[in-house]
Amino acid sequence: MKSKEHIIKKVETGSIAQEMEIEAGDRLLKINGEEIGDIFDYQYLVQDEYIEVLVKKSGGEEWLLEIDKEFGEDLGVEFENGLMDEYRSCCNKCIFCFIDQMPKGMRDTLYFKDDDSRLSFLQGNYVTLTNMSEHDMERIIKYHLSPINISFQTTNPKLRCKMLNNRFAGEALKKADRLFEAGIAMNGQIVLCKGVNDGDELERTIGDLTKYLPILESVSVVPVGLSKYREGLYPLEPFTKEDGIKVLETVHRWQERLYPSYGLHFIHASDEWYILAGEELPEKERYDGYLQLENGVGMLRLLLDEFEEALAEEKAKMQRNRKGDGIPGRERVVSLATGLLAYPYILGMAKEMEEAFPGIKINVYGIVNEFFGEQITVSGLLTGQDMKKQLKGKELGERMLLPENVLRSGERVFLDDITVEELEKALQVKVDIVKSSGRDFVHAILA
Repeated sequence: MKSKEHIIKKVETGSIAQEMEIEAGDRLLKINGEEIGDIFDYQYLVQDEYIEVLVKKSGGEEWLLEIDKEFGEDLGVEFENGLMDEYRSCCNKCIFCFIDQMPKGMRDTLYFKDDDSRLSFLQGNYVTLTNMSEHDMERIIKYHLSPINISFQTTNPKLRCKMLNNRFAGEALKKADRLFEAGIAMNGQIVLCKGVNDGDELERTIGDLTKYLPILESVSVVPVGLSKYREGLYPLEPFTKEDGIKVLETVHRWQERLYPSYGLHFIHASDEWYILAGEELPEKERYDGYLQLENGVGMLRLLLDEFEEALAEEKAKMQRNRKGDGIPGRERVVSLATGLLAYPYILGMAKEMEEAFPGIKINVYGIVNEFFGEQITVSGLLTGQDMKKQLKGKELGERMLLPENVLRSGERVFLDDITVEELEKALQVKVDIVKSSGRDFVHAILA
């Protein structure tokens, strides 16, 4: 059989790999005489204090490297394929899947549905367990890989089969039992669909999942995202304010019941529910260390707290410098664009900045998502064309600030393939991309 050859894309400066003269373009063949199937095998085999690494150089020579290192220390290499294997696509046809609600004509990668357990460990993706083989389960337990993020949706086996359109979806829940018994840390997610898995079904699901405490550290409840491209799909309705209030009542009741016993609030509502219900965001202590930020749980609370802390520091710094009113340097006008979900909070932060630094004027614009539909309000799904259209002719000042989640990871391209440079040219303004933290917000405005 032909050996697997994993091509090295990058070698970190000062790393073990660089010291051993491993270079980009070299191929990793074996560690300790064992072939490496994928990233699971690599991360496990590279842990030991002494390892033997077989590398094939770009010129064809094979080097067997004997390496002494600290336990758990990585070699410092990045592979061309992050998984070191083929990506596995999802075998479900979930009634709530957002990818099925995408318009035609976008780039191919946006239509790929992943349900790969390896991405759960590497990138925090949520998996349904239906695509996890017995081999995967054995390796997760053997290597004790954790945490793993699981999309539960419901613990009602029959309903889960219906929601995932997979007759094995109910049976797949038993894999969570095995992970629990093996002590593999887990986080969970419930995508809530109105009239499907809410109400009594949500109560049942939360109650069933508590048996995994404290190995299952957190579970988020997020509302289904509904785009305008749902023709031929399962009929789902948006949640109302009254629905949001009921969901929060359920979540808060369970939090109050569980916290005294486990020191965890366990079940968390995403920020959308508080905005929908018109309720105040919880204090930071209720988020148990922000275990589910990527699911929009506590993102706004963290943003606001970081903002207030950074703003207080800058005001104190200004007083120490005795600059009087305003910010050192000339006056300036800047603009901010964001999704409608965060708009009221960003607007409030901007007003505080203007009051603290009278030399600054900040224009905040909430962008309506016409591309996917007005029910999509998160900034991460904004497109360049919507910003072009809605910001044209607006007072944008000398710079426009955009949150980094509007772009493809590591690139200056929006979801609809419009580039930052194209947007700058269309609006005739310099665009700065700002990290999604309150501290970066303050520093970006103060330049």
